[in-house]
Amino acid sequence: MASWWERLRGGLKRSSQSLTDNVTAIFTKRRLDDETLEELEEALIQADLGVVTAGKLCQRLAKDRFGKDVSDIEVKEALAGYITETLAPIAKPLRVEGARPFVVLVAGVNGTGKTTTIGKLAAELARDGRRVGVVAGDTFRAAAIEQLEVWSERAGVALFKAEPGADAAGLAFDALVRAKTDGLDVLLVDTAGRLHNKATLMDELKKIARVLKKQDDAAPHASILVLDATTGQNAHRQVELFRDAVDVTGLVVTKLDGSARGGVVVALAESFGLPVHAVGVGEGIDDLRPFEADAFARALLDVEPASARSS
Repeated sequence: MASWWERLRGGLKRSSQSLTDNVTAIFTKRRLDDETLEELEEALIQADLGVVTAGKLCQRLAKDRFGKDVSDIEVKEALAGYITETLAPIAKPLRVEGARPFVVLVAGVNGTGKTTTIGKLAAELARDGRRVGVVAGDTFRAAAIEQLEVWSERAGVALFKAEPGADAAGLAFDALVRAKTDGLDVLLVDTAGRLHNKATLMDELKKIARVLKKQDDAAPHASILVLDATTGQNAHRQVELFRDAVDVTGLVVTKLDGSARGGVVVALAESFGLPVHAVGVGEGIDDLRPFEADAFARALLDVEPASARSS
């Protein structure tokens, strides 16, 4: 079975190939000067690292290597190191502690893989010995309810659901009452996938958070935004609007294997500093894993970590 490093590297192949091909083309027997730095900055922007991040990375490289002959391998190693430094402060696993039940509200636009992410989180928490409940709060889609039924049965966790079209906030309220009575450790609340530019749907999301506070004024204890890597720079706007609605506390980035825009994770770290709890590189239950800064940076630049080289 492939290691997580191999799956991550494979998942980021489309992102890394575009970026590393450009770096190789720029730095084939080239000195690091203003012209090559300009070309490199453009390559980083094209890889969705964003204008600000690309500029900062090039400034770091210029400070360390300007005027020197550098190879593409040296540049990729240096960039991987800089990116690791950028990502390290936000690479934080979801910590479920301090409240019981610990309520996690999960939001995102349509098609991000939000419901699947909840199922995988529930399974992981259950494996760790937690008593978990899942709220099928996407009451607009019967398929989402059915999807969580499958996940909850597979993971052996409790499912709280209502008929399609039921009030999602009321369901979340009742589920939290039950979760307290039943002594659950964690309650994961799914929400309807919503377009971030639809005010009425964002108001409904606020209502769910507001209703949960009637049971526990600290709830939700975590609010996770699930982002689809294929959206690229549009992810910035999604973070802004969802953060305004529900005080987003962390991110999960999915579908990195279907995108050449994996660099957006670096841009998001630079812009918002929100924790990235996990990344997804496939549909399998083991393809959503805690975010690791060094592994991600090196996979993005297609540079093997020392542990992979020695194994």
